[in-house]
Amino acid sequence: MMKKVSFNWKSTWWPLQKHNYLVVKLGVSVLLVCLVFRLFYPRSAGFSQVSDVPFDENVSSLSASPPPLDSFSLPLNFDQNSSNGTQSSDGRSDSDGFSQVDKASQENENEGICDLFIGDWIPHPEGPVYTNETCDWIEGHQNCMKNGRPDTGYLYWRWSPRDCELPQLNPKRFLELMRNKAWALIGDSISRNHVQSLICMLSKVEKAVQIYHDEDYKSRKWLFPSFNFTVSVVWSPFLAHAAIFEDYNGVSTSEVELHLDKLDATWTEQFKSLDYVMFSSGEWYVKSAIYYKNNTVVGCHYCPKRNFTERGFDFAYHEVLKNVFNYIIKSNHKGMVFFRTITPEHFENGEWFSGGTCNRTEPVKEGQFPRTELNKILRNIELEEFSKASTNAAEKGVNLKLFDVNPLSLLRPDGHPGPYRFFQPFAKDKNAKIIKDCLHWCLPGPIDTWNDLLMEMVVNG
Repeated sequence: MMKKVSFNWKSTWWPLQKHNYLVVKLGVSVLLVCLVFRLFYPRSAGFSQVSDVPFDENVSSLSASPPPLDSFSLPLNFDQNSSNGTQSSDGRSDSDGFSQVDKASQENENEGICDLFIGDWIPHPEGPVYTNETCDWIEGHQNCMKNGRPDTGYLYWRWSPRDCELPQLNPKRFLELMRNKAWALIGDSISRNHVQSLICMLSKVEKAVQIYHDEDYKSRKWLFPSFNFTVSVVWSPFLAHAAIFEDYNGVSTSEVELHLDKLDATWTEQFKSLDYVMFSSGEWYVKSAIYYKNNTVVGCHYCPKRNFTERGFDFAYHEVLKNVFNYIIKSNHKGMVFFRTITPEHFENGEWFSGGTCNRTEPVKEGQFPRTELNKILRNIELEEFSKASTNAAEKGVNLKLFDVNPLSLLRPDGHPGPYRFFQPFAKDKNAKIIKDCLHWCLPGPIDTWNDLLMEMVVNG
């Protein structure tokens, strides 16, 4: 091709050179400038591709009917170009799910500061520290062993930060450190999933005793008697005051009524009595909702039958996180407060209501599993609001920490119950169509690593 072009240039430019040498020189100069520009600027920022990965519904409760497609549309002010990914200096792109905080982590590595959340999953022949037979507190939907999941390879991996060692949680030492202390994880069903993992690991030393549960068993509290140590899960999926009109199967009769300026008293009333707290939210914000401030409607997210202004779930999530962080900072809390980033889902070949699956049996490497657009939006909101809050928290002496398990969890599409959310799903029919759970985590499973990270942060800051 280049030989052909050279030949054409010669045959075309020779007559011009003969008649107008200055014109030839000018033309060659322009051509060279264009060539240099092309070499240094190979892409135009205005032509980035738009991901066509569909948004995945939250499966905190798996309904038999799909949600309206429009309810997961991008927020009105979402810049698609900004989420499609730009190539970084180390070859990673934002679109692979490693951006913003991950780039800062790379800088920390260069400065010799270890980031616990940047690393790799490596083989771990010893396997988990507990099983479904040694722990009584695994919820049925996450009990993959009991429910008949045939493969076990997902149990034999551990997280290894790239520039430091991450020891496994020592249950005895952890309980000693937590003597006369109170823990609470506040959020949705992923927080409940996490609490059960922690309870199971600690129960290797002493069996936990349940001392409280609400009517629906969504908020619960356990006691380790010998250590006077309590662990709670507090059900507050929005962290703000919300009226939710849906049943156990996730079937709604009306939009959520979410008060953006009122935090949920379920957790605020006990916040100051807690020594360690972990907040998380996110997934529930994609649900159809009407937004209130001062008891007055200020808009909604996906309410086509209502005459309200569409504000988008991103608007609501920003507002509530600001209020949550402001409350934490003003409270002058003397314990340790964590904010956990949103967990990724791993549906492939569809969504939870349209045949989506998670059949992988081992971890993936960076860039091999894309983060959904919805997950990117929610995570970016979290990082933005946390970044602003952390500066104020430091000034006020509040110990606020980011628990950023999103990137490392993205690499574990093999760790979900899938069809084994249900007991022996293929016992009667090997070809049965079963709704898959590709959001929550098998217990034991990858989520146990979160507790290794938690202890390291508690012990060594």
